[in-house]
Amino acid sequence: MTQQRAHNAPGLRAWLGLAVILGPVLLVSMDGSILFLAMPRISQALSPTADQALWILDIYGFAVGSLLVAFGSIGDRYGRLKLLMIGATVFGLGSAGAAFAPTPELLIACRALMGVAGATLLPSALAVLSELFPDPRRRAQAIGIFAAAFAAGFAIGPIVGGTLLGQFWWGSVFLVNLPVIVAFLVFAPVLLGEVRETGTGRIDLLSVVTSAGGLLLTIYGIKHLAADGVSALAIATMLLGIAVLTFFALRQKHLEQPLIDFSLFRDRVFTIAIITGLLPLAAWSATAFLSGIYLQSVLDLSVLRAALLALPGAAVLTIACIVTPAVVERIGKRAALIVCHFSIAGGLLLLLPTTITGGIGWYVASTALAGVGYGISFSVVADTAVGAVPAERAGSAGAIAETSNEIGNALGIAILGSLAALLFRLQGPDLAPTLDETLQLPALAAAAAQDAKSAFVTALHVVVVVAGLLHAVLGAVALRWLPRSAPDAAGSEAPGSDAPGSDGPGPDGPASGKPGSDTRGQPADDRVTNTA
Repeated sequence: MTQQRAHNAPGLRAWLGLAVILGPVLLVSMDGSILFLAMPRISQALSPTADQALWILDIYGFAVGSLLVAFGSIGDRYGRLKLLMIGATVFGLGSAGAAFAPTPELLIACRALMGVAGATLLPSALAVLSELFPDPRRRAQAIGIFAAAFAAGFAIGPIVGGTLLGQFWWGSVFLVNLPVIVAFLVFAPVLLGEVRETGTGRIDLLSVVTSAGGLLLTIYGIKHLAADGVSALAIATMLLGIAVLTFFALRQKHLEQPLIDFSLFRDRVFTIAIITGLLPLAAWSATAFLSGIYLQSVLDLSVLRAALLALPGAAVLTIACIVTPAVVERIGKRAALIVCHFSIAGGLLLLLPTTITGGIGWYVASTALAGVGYGISFSVVADTAVGAVPAERAGSAGAIAETSNEIGNALGIAILGSLAALLFRLQGPDLAPTLDETLQLPALAAAAAQDAKSAFVTALHVVVVVAGLLHAVLGAVALRWLPRSAPDAAGSEAPGSDAPGSDGPGPDGPASGKPGSDTRGQPADDRVTNTA
């Protein structure tokens, strides 16, 4: 039977439903980073090439980021709970396949499948969560917990991976997903109700294909340029990818319901917020990946000790994400965004004193200081982006904000990781394309091993300088461009605010950062049907 959702959900059922939803949400974010400390083990077991190793890491993020908006629309039409169940099942199958993959190619394929499934989970989970909590205050609390769990997943991914590898083989980092998936499939049909949106438009499949295909072609060309040097194939692939992305962007201007509404980027506050969603994730993913190799392959630490050294930064990131909303109420979003970028820049540059013989203290200090900025970016980006646009466009703004996080996570590995691979190839002993492959060569001379480690540390330093400077520039741009006071989402002045847009979620804001709306900014209670 179909009926309008009642205004007061049973308290126990709602909180139990939230607990069930958080399981796959945590997995989706955690699997974006769980391989950072596992890659040396995977390299030993499967011997991937330099570009294959990068694809193993970032194909997941590209699949999630490029399909988030599309699967949000599919869930609107066919039912979010149904899509959650299908996505969780496929995520579990992909995890099992990845755990026992005998070749790098099969592991890449399984990671891509996990990414496609992950893209079904995030938008549908938020929509189902809004159905569970019709009361605006309770919904705001639930979305805060949702955001903190998502941030925590990114932070604890390397720690979970390192801990598992201290006891088991590399495939355990994927099998850990299965108990959570099984629990979700058992309890979700009991605790969660179906949610659909009435009056949804059609999905433009050509936009879905060109956005994902253009990204993959462009990054494929970049990776091959970094790993193999300049070639006609690499340049042609990259240019083709850019052309496909250009076609995608131009097509969005002529669609009644575009996959991405690029006109939103005319607002400078919105633009800075979206870049703040993308750039910190790019810097964090690249430096976390490279730091994992540095700790294990350069300093010869065990994977478990490397995981333990990541704990302080993960703790700071999670705490910053949780306390940021309260801090923003006092200092405003403008100040928070400025602190975000300068703290990340400072934290990244603390990696510069690291050497081939030591640098553990600098690494811990770097992750702690940068963790402040990463936590802020997780917490304020969606709400800042949404508050910068009119209410009727809030859904599109929130979807772009979510997508920027996932694309940033993948781009960090793809672009900054490729930069590190290029520098190692140019400066290393030229015995193998990666540090791990070089150190595994039989009868490797001690001098050659030292040269390889020095080349890798140099590449790490260049990457952190590039990422740090980008954050410093964006911090300066935010300092200059973001207004000290701005109209709120309704268009009225927010007295006493130094934040762009509305300083906090209203009772009927969008689900992405302001609870109460669906993914298109429509009031939840005006469009949700609950199928019993």
